[in-house]
Amino acid sequence: MANETSKKKQRHSKNQTQESQFYQNLNSCSKSKNLSTAISLYEDAISNNIRLNNNHFNALLYLCSFSLSNPTTKHLALQYGFRIFDHMVSNAIKPNEASITSIARLAAAKGDGEYAFNLVKNMGVYNELPRLRTYDPVLFCFCEKLEADKAYEVEEHMGKMGVSLEEPEIAALLKVSVGTGKEGRVYEYLQKLRKTVRCVKEETAKVIEDWFKRFEMNSPELATDLVREAVLRNGGGWHGIGWIGKGKWVVRRGNEEDVGKCCCCGEYLACVDIEDVETERFAESLTVLAMEREVKANFREFQDWLDKNANFEAIVDGANIGLYQQNFAEGGFSIPQLEAVVKELYDKNGNWPLIVLHSKRVQALLESPFHRNLIQDWIEKDILFTTPHGSNDDWYWLYAAVKLRCLLVTNDEMRDHIFELLGNNFFLKWKERHQVRYTFVKGKPKLEMPPIFSLVIQESEKGWHVPISADGNKDSEQRWLCISHPSSSEKDPKTDMETANNGEDSKILRSSCNGKHGSEEKEEDSFQDSEKKPATLTGKRKERSSSSSSP
Repeated sequence: MANETSKKKQRHSKNQTQESQFYQNLNSCSKSKNLSTAISLYEDAISNNIRLNNNHFNALLYLCSFSLSNPTTKHLALQYGFRIFDHMVSNAIKPNEASITSIARLAAAKGDGEYAFNLVKNMGVYNELPRLRTYDPVLFCFCEKLEADKAYEVEEHMGKMGVSLEEPEIAALLKVSVGTGKEGRVYEYLQKLRKTVRCVKEETAKVIEDWFKRFEMNSPELATDLVREAVLRNGGGWHGIGWIGKGKWVVRRGNEEDVGKCCCCGEYLACVDIEDVETERFAESLTVLAMEREVKANFREFQDWLDKNANFEAIVDGANIGLYQQNFAEGGFSIPQLEAVVKELYDKNGNWPLIVLHSKRVQALLESPFHRNLIQDWIEKDILFTTPHGSNDDWYWLYAAVKLRCLLVTNDEMRDHIFELLGNNFFLKWKERHQVRYTFVKGKPKLEMPPIFSLVIQESEKGWHVPISADGNKDSEQRWLCISHPSSSEKDPKTDMETANNGEDSKILRSSCNGKHGSEEKEEDSFQDSEKKPATLTGKRKERSSSSSSP
């Protein structure tokens, strides 16, 4: 049997062409990352006039670029990489994105960022589009050489080509900006980092630390109201105005207490919402989608009704609550569950929520002698909106929650809406801030409010708080960089906390989540059976006049 197998291999080997045998051996080198053997194969192929194709050249170029990280093979990789690429082009074999990426890595390793960037900029000649990995060698090369203006040019080109920055690229641009002392650019990349990631990696945190430890502010004093207005308009957690104040920063590492208070400076973190502009766009996009799927007249009627009844602080997905855990033999629509949630919301806040229910469901409840009075009572209070026949409730309760900037009580994951709104990456952020989930414990509703603060980079008039990625230990505490102004850090954290609880500081830092002062929050009961005080009911931000639309 073994002899037969050996004979078959020999016959197969004899039948192989030189090209196919070369390709097979080259693949073997690629798998084992054996550059020296691959180069020998390449030299033999040239000697034997073997015709090389795009796959052969790409495999060789990839091996060269991969071997740059090994000091023993780096010289060989650089020596042959450019030679192989020139051979490829001279044979009129069109490089693709993988080819350009490999040669860009080789050029960057040689310190020739200009050569690499020219390759990337001229990819259109080959009808190829660059990707993030294509730009990385060029960008990192310029950043490492502290050629800031060239690095910014690469970023600008990326934007024109629709390629988005991720944390490593922003961190590199932040580092070169720190290294060259470009204050405006540092601020710009801190904001881009805030929009891109939740928690920064340790190496990124060190770059940020380095900047704030060496940077001394010399910025004009701005009116506190101006800064706070910008924070509110942006949804809380950042103002975006620029550097504020004078003097050196105080940089510390610490964690946040359960109530969302920084243990270093005593400042409360914000529960961050989406911006006003994003909220309006979100509502508009929902309107467009709903109009495509609903009867336009019906949805317009709902919008008009909502404009006249805009004081709700919570929207209730009636069907989701009434059908919760009713998938058993005697199960059906549980009006007691819905009534319990509605009453819980009212008892805790003194305001009735808006209940959204389909007309078919409402009609059935009105016909029941057990539930008729309750439904009539809701109708008389004007807290029940009945969606018309043939409609989808989801569009109505979601639009109402977005338009009124209030909380939404539902366990619906809204995956269908995420799919419909693909590209609107603020939807998950909106859900985190506005969705209230629920369970029932012995028949009593337990509402899970939005988090008391958001795990994101935060900027206030007092400074910055930057969350750092965990070290992989799920039990380890969340670490933060606390970066504060000298004036605010000189205060005793306990005194500062008391000020925040009784003054405007807490309102600004937390009003986007609560709409209330910290002291008011402590006076209220929690929605959870806990001594902790999470967000109170209201999810609204204060409406602002058009005269204060810009700082």
